[in-house]
Amino acid sequence: MAAAIVNVPAVAADRAPLTLERVFASPDLAGPQPQALRLSPDGTLLTSVRPRTDEKERFDLWALDTRTGQSRMLVDSKKVGSGAALSEAEKMQRERDRSLTGKTGILTYDWSPDGRTLLVPIDGDLYLAQRDGGARRIEGTKDALNPAISPRGRFVSFVRDQNLFVQPLAGGAPRALSRDGGGTVHWGEAEFVAQEEMDRRTGYWWSPDETRVAVARFDEAPVQVSVRAAIGDAGTKIYEQRYPAAGTPNVRIALYVAGLDGREPVKVDLGQDTDIYLARVDWLPDGSALLVQRQNRAQTRLDMLRVDPATGKATLLFTEKAGAKSWINLTDAYRWMADGSFLWRSERDGFGHLWRWKAGTWSQLTKGPWVVQGLVAVDEPGGRVFVTGNKDDVLEQHLYAVDLKTGATTRLTERGWWNNAVGDGTGTRFIVTRSNSAQPAQTYLADASGKRVAWINENAVTGAHPYAPYLAAHRSPEFGTLKAKDGTTLYWEMISPVREPGKRYPVFFEHYGGPGTGQMVTRGWQGALAQYLVQQGWIYFRIDNRGSYNRGKAFEDQIWHAMGTVEVADQQAGAQYLKSLPFVDARRVATYGWSYGGYLSLKMLEKTPGVYAAAVAGAPVTDWRLYDTHYTERYMGDPRQVADAYDASGTIVDAAKIADPLLVIHGMADDNVFLDNTTKMAAAMQRQGVPFEMMLYPGQTHRVGGPGVSVHLWRTILDFLERHVKREGAVAGAAARN
Repeated sequence: MAAAIVNVPAVAADRAPLTLERVFASPDLAGPQPQALRLSPDGTLLTSVRPRTDEKERFDLWALDTRTGQSRMLVDSKKVGSGAALSEAEKMQRERDRSLTGKTGILTYDWSPDGRTLLVPIDGDLYLAQRDGGARRIEGTKDALNPAISPRGRFVSFVRDQNLFVQPLAGGAPRALSRDGGGTVHWGEAEFVAQEEMDRRTGYWWSPDETRVAVARFDEAPVQVSVRAAIGDAGTKIYEQRYPAAGTPNVRIALYVAGLDGREPVKVDLGQDTDIYLARVDWLPDGSALLVQRQNRAQTRLDMLRVDPATGKATLLFTEKAGAKSWINLTDAYRWMADGSFLWRSERDGFGHLWRWKAGTWSQLTKGPWVVQGLVAVDEPGGRVFVTGNKDDVLEQHLYAVDLKTGATTRLTERGWWNNAVGDGTGTRFIVTRSNSAQPAQTYLADASGKRVAWINENAVTGAHPYAPYLAAHRSPEFGTLKAKDGTTLYWEMISPVREPGKRYPVFFEHYGGPGTGQMVTRGWQGALAQYLVQQGWIYFRIDNRGSYNRGKAFEDQIWHAMGTVEVADQQAGAQYLKSLPFVDARRVATYGWSYGGYLSLKMLEKTPGVYAAAVAGAPVTDWRLYDTHYTERYMGDPRQVADAYDASGTIVDAAKIADPLLVIHGMADDNVFLDNTTKMAAAMQRQGVPFEMMLYPGQTHRVGGPGVSVHLWRTILDFLERHVKREGAVAGAAARN
């Protein structure tokens, strides 16, 4: 086991204690956090949406003048919005996008190409906002989904009643580009798995010259109907939701190119295999062709097609193939170049790296045992491309400049931080957002060399900053490594109270563990909740297990057809390490996880009884046959072909093996991990006489939280752990001493 890197600040005598109520109250303890940052086309305004100080889940549109540094609210969501309830379709879209869940007000917007106006959706209506703050409602756009301004700014487009509409911004009625939408047929939308698992939020794409729109059409008729009860405080609503569970049919997907001239749309040839995923669609910069990414059902093959928009004829450019016992992760890190070459992120050498394709030949730009996460900008005349990645430290993410000829990679951001960046397209300016363990996210404007030229949001924890009263008591994390059974290096993080000599502390051991998401152990800001737990006397601990993302394919692929195996073993290795420490009470290690982490809590109790004093399972998947196709089959395969793997991965069969205290939590209107998962597990435990506790939240979805609810949730969790871990452990310890 490697030595830890320790950084513990001095603690002032007058430190302010955190309360659970303050952790979830307004304003946010992380300080003002602008989101959706964008530069106006002329670069004079930097716009963003920001939470209100008195209502942190409501957002308004703000603008910062890049010449003067002055910031002002551009559109007040309470003054402009109607306050009307969103349509059910928009609610479901927001639920798919976790960054929007539970938020209200202005969450998205779109600059017009001339930089004179902004398209702003509020409360189900579309508004056209001016640079001076004025805003007018666009008539005829009520309940519009996926709104966008066309590339040259003459039209607004949107989906309504499952058809795609285009409306002149200069005035005039909306005109439908599709007509048979309705029932099970949808135009211009992303299907459930595209939104939930593929990070594709729309189903239509404008051509650069505004003469055509590529539009997806999908038919849900083949998808099984799952009856879902959304149980709320005012009653129960029954939804017949078409949910593509693993091993069942997906939607029938097609792609068309529709002109604005009213002619019949041209159907794109997507091949003979109809059981596919439409992964990505893009126009070439000159509008001469479409780039279409077609993924097979098994997610072991991804074809890049070049499509003639006039005829729909598709030509195969290249194919990405998965290795043995692996799969293909989708990416947004690609760019068509002016010289006809193509930049593309591939994991073909075992790590996510940038490659260049030209005239059928591949050349690798970045290489080594590290991961390129995103493609930020391309300076083609200057011969540089800008990416984010973890070349310098697995626990940090940085902005890098890569030489297009030599592949030489230069870090542009400061060590010791977790950075995200967006560029202006050509790599002359960047908006960098960074945080570390002692500093909540701050944002600055950087030049092409990475030099900070201006703060956008310094967010210094001083003066009136919401977290300033608690900074003196802030505990910085320790980081370290240990070895998995196969010798793989695993990274852990620990935050401890001020340790008193001879005293042993209980552990709050949080985990997620699933594939396809970002890592948990980083040098970034971890939030105030962990600090609250530490102030309550817990050691806070987590470890990134094999099977999780951002460490290369060999690390991730160990979960192939084997969910609930290496993750459990690696979490157990973390628990054993904790119990070897002289300041840890080995009898009082509690574990907690949500979603995949909730699933893992159940598997950990079943497969490693006695290791954890108690476990909390939030919104757990209990039978992977109940979860969706694109996520589940990517890792587990098709249950019709590998039934044994699904049987072994589930939690139902081994329910009787649970002997340690367990709390199960679920939202009663969850349309992602259906409540059926928890009721199925609860019934199995009841039949086997297994005691457990359960808390259900009426009206709450996969995210259980919001005013009042967040506090109740965590009081429930901590009360359970107080009774079964802190109190029981103390009694057991006293008995052992006597």
